[in-house]
Amino acid sequence: MSVASLISRFIYGYPNTGEHEHDDAQCSPIPQPPAIPLLGNAFTVDKRTPYLSFQLLWKTYGDIYCLAFPGLRVNFINRHALALEVLDEKRFHKSVTRGLVQLRNLVGDGLFTAYHGEPNWAIAHRILTPAFSPVQIKGMFDDMVDICSQLVLKWERYGPEYAINPAEDFTRLAFDTVSLCTMGYRVNSFYNDAVHPFVTSMGAYLLEAQRRTPFPEPIKGMTTSSQWELDRKSMNQTVDKVIGDRRRSGEKRGDLLDLMLEGKDTQTGQGLSEENIRWQLLTFLIAGHETTSGMLSFIIYELLKAPHAYNKVKEEVDTVLQGKSIQPEHLGKLPYIVAVMREGLRLHPPVAIIALTPFGDEIIGAKYKIRKGEVAALQIAFMHRDPLVWGDNAEEFVPERMLDGNFDALP
Repeated sequence: MSVASLISRFIYGYPNTGEHEHDDAQCSPIPQPPAIPLLGNAFTVDKRTPYLSFQLLWKTYGDIYCLAFPGLRVNFINRHALALEVLDEKRFHKSVTRGLVQLRNLVGDGLFTAYHGEPNWAIAHRILTPAFSPVQIKGMFDDMVDICSQLVLKWERYGPEYAINPAEDFTRLAFDTVSLCTMGYRVNSFYNDAVHPFVTSMGAYLLEAQRRTPFPEPIKGMTTSSQWELDRKSMNQTVDKVIGDRRRSGEKRGDLLDLMLEGKDTQTGQGLSEENIRWQLLTFLIAGHETTSGMLSFIIYELLKAPHAYNKVKEEVDTVLQGKSIQPEHLGKLPYIVAVMREGLRLHPPVAIIALTPFGDEIIGAKYKIRKGEVAALQIAFMHRDPLVWGDNAEEFVPERMLDGNFDALP
C-alpha cells in the first residue's frame, strides 16, 4: 500500500487514492456526511443526543451511509434486506471497535466485549449457558416477584397524586433483580433514596467511554479525567465484595455466580479465571440491568400514549390473575403483554447497534462494497422501522402486529 493510501486510511478511515478503482467500477459509492481533516466524522454525531443525530442521518441518507474516523470506516445499515447479508456468519463476524474497546478497559474479554475467536468467550459461553435454561429461570421467579413487590409497595405508599420517576425506579428494579437472581446479592435499592454507587459509577463510566470513542488513542489519554479510574475501581469493589462474600459463606445457590466459581468447560475442562469471573459479573450487572430497565421505561412511555393498549393490558391481567398473586403458570396466558413487550423492543431496542466486519471484501445489496477491516453497523432501531417489513405504520406502536402468528411470520 502506498504512503498516500496509508495517510488517507488514517485521515478518512479508508483508502481513496484510486487503488481499488478497478474493483469498484460497478459498485455504488456509500453516502458520507461532510468530514473534517484528520478527525473525519468525529463531530458528526452530537454526543449529548446521539440518537437524534443518527435519526437525522438515517432520514438524510437512507438505507446505508458511512462515517469515517481516524483509522476506521463505519458503514451504518438501516435496511432489513442489507442486514440479512451482513448477518451471514460465513461472510461477516463480530466486530469489537471503538466504544466496545473502551469498555474492555472495565470488563476485559467478557461475553459482550470479547473479540471474535477469543478463547475465553467460548469457554464462558459453555459454562454459563445452563444458568439460563427454563428450569433455572423458573427457579428465579420468587426472587423476581420479591423485588417487583418492593417497587409496587413504594408506588402504593406515594399515593395516586404523587409524580413518580419510572425510569429511575426501573433501574432500581432491574439492578436489584439481576443482582439477587444471578449472584444472590441484595442491593436493597428501594430502601435508600440514593441510587446504588455501582449504578452511579456505571453511568459516569459509560458516558466517558462514549465521549472518548471518536478520538485517537493519544488524545483519549490526554482528555480522560481521574474520575474514569475511580469509577472503574468502585465497580470492581462491588463485584469483588460479591465474590468474597460467596466464597466466605460457602453457600451453594446453583446460580450464575456458582457456575462462574465452580463450573468447568465441557470441552477443555477449564474453569474461569478470577479475573474473568470479575469481568463476567460486571458484564451481567451492566448489560443485564441497563437493557431491562430501558425496555420497561419505553414500554410504559408507549402505553401511556396508547390508551387502548393500556386498557387491554389491564383487562388481560385482571382476567388471568383474578386478584391473585402472579405464578409461573400465568406467564403463558398473557399474550397481549408479550405482544406489548415485543412491540416496545421493536421501536426502542436496548441494544442500538450490532457491529460486524467482513472476513474479506464483500459487496452487499449487489452494489455496496464493504472492505475487510471496515465495520458494518446494523442500526437496530431504524431497521425496525423499515416500511418494507413493517408496513406504512412502522413508526406507530401497534402491539397487535405481534399477535395471532404475525410475529412468527416475520422475515
